[in-house]
Amino acid sequence: MVLGIVSLMTSIVFVGGALGVIGLILGVVAMRTAKRTGVGRGLSLTGVVMSFLAIAVSVLVAFFMVWYANKTQECYRPDSLQQYTQCVRQHLAGN
Repeated sequence: MVLGIVSLMTSIVFVGGALGVIGLILGVVAMRTAKRTGVGRGLSLTGVVMSFLAIAVSVLVAFFMVWYANKTQECYRPDSLQQYTQCVRQHLAGN
């Protein structure tokens, strides 16, 4: 469960995706153990759900970053920050 929470909190910086995969695997193993022993099912289920959410957020962040980079690729060599900002606004507005 702790790994799932940490991976969800760090999923915006892509580290959470890798931690989420590890947490998902460990959560599934914990669920199997909990089924056998009858203890800890709620914690392991919480870990699996949090890990899955962390993976989903990491994928969405990666998709957004690729979309943003593709949409604003002509703006990467500006003379000033003001020109960069103006170029990005134009490209995102579709002009």
